[in-house]
Amino acid sequence: MTSQGNSDQGNPEPGNADTPRPGPVPGPRPTPRPPGPRPGAPAARPATPVVPVAPPTVADAPTWGRVAEDGTVYVRTADGERAVGQYPEGTAEEALTFFVRRFEALAFEVDLLEKRIATGTVATGDAEASLTKLRGEVVGANAVGDLGSLEERLTALESLIEEQRAARKAERAQRVEQARARMAQIADEAEKVAAGNDWRNGANRLRDLLEEWKGLSRQDKTSDDALWRRFSTARTTYTRRRKAHFAEQNQAREGARQIKERLVAEAEALADSTDWGPTAGKYRDLMQKWKAAGPAPKDVDDALWKRFRGAQDTFFGARDAANAALDEEFAANAEVKEALLAEAEALLPIEDIKVAKEKFRGIAERWEAAGKVPRARIKELEARIRKVEQAIRSFEDEQWRRTDPEKSARANEMVTKLETAIADVEADLAKAREAGNAKKVAELEENLASRQAFLEMARRTSQEFSG
Repeated sequence: MTSQGNSDQGNPEPGNADTPRPGPVPGPRPTPRPPGPRPGAPAARPATPVVPVAPPTVADAPTWGRVAEDGTVYVRTADGERAVGQYPEGTAEEALTFFVRRFEALAFEVDLLEKRIATGTVATGDAEASLTKLRGEVVGANAVGDLGSLEERLTALESLIEEQRAARKAERAQRVEQARARMAQIADEAEKVAAGNDWRNGANRLRDLLEEWKGLSRQDKTSDDALWRRFSTARTTYTRRRKAHFAEQNQAREGARQIKERLVAEAEALADSTDWGPTAGKYRDLMQKWKAAGPAPKDVDDALWKRFRGAQDTFFGARDAANAALDEEFAANAEVKEALLAEAEALLPIEDIKVAKEKFRGIAERWEAAGKVPRARIKELEARIRKVEQAIRSFEDEQWRRTDPEKSARANEMVTKLETAIADVEADLAKAREAGNAKKVAELEENLASRQAFLEMARRTSQEFSG
């Protein structure tokens, strides 16, 4: 058989009869992509299933092609036969096998692309480019097999790519809308922070919101810019107010420092005073002024307070020591007053007010003459002597109330009036009984009982005032 010059033969020039025949040379196969989604690609989604068509076997080769006597290989298509090349040095079976292997390589490429697109591991643009390239290889391919089925599968992939493009576009639009909604929320929250006075947590919150903003998907420049201006304006407003607040605070602290330095100087000047009462009052005034001054810068404030408190401690320590010495000196006076209290408390209960008043007057004079007592005993001793004094006064007041001439006269007058009224009621009651008027008798008897009760009370009162 004579060799034909054809680029699609796929074998070298034939040699002598002893030269071994070359085997079929299949087309190149692409290196499969590693499994898993392509970096940056969206998650895989259910796709329209594509059922691959099994490539023809060598046994099926006659169904899709034939070899002419001159070694030309033909493939059968829907449009009829067309030549795909020659394999002059081999048998018809070897020739068909060679071109079937080419079809297998194309079928493998189609199958691989179907899987990549169906699993979402390839971007839409890359999928379209691969599809266009593969279609160019399939259409008019010099191979033997069901080329029409490969073209149909590629056409089906076009629809699948369009579905995925629409789905990804919808997802992208949803992400953009969600991002825009979150931007609006961030702007709202930032404006609330800007209107508040949380100077520490507010700054941290705005910083967190800014980091979140940077991670959001931004697509619509017009609306995104409007929201960004709100957010940025809120941050700027807050920052300016915060700086102004701390500037005012620093100014106030500086004024407080000057006031407290002056108060410390006054406190230190009084530390050695022995004018205990007036000086203690001055220290109270200084403390009120200290509190009203407000805080100074912390390091300065602590140092000034230490000096102020030290001056107070010096004065009050000296005063307490002096008072302790006086308390020891006044202890004997307390013993004298305790003896006087025993005399005074023995006057109770009072029997003769004149005698009680006379004795208490003498006790009071000796009480004053006894002098001061320790400060811790003052309230206790004074309370006991005042209790006796109050008892004598109350007894005297009660006695006066009972012997008051004016009240006694009023009480006697009331008794007389009630006695006269009762006599009148008794006369009326006698007449009613004689007349047999039972209703009138009942009314007068009730009236008489009431007046007699009042008369009894009036007589007791009159007796109290008469002694």
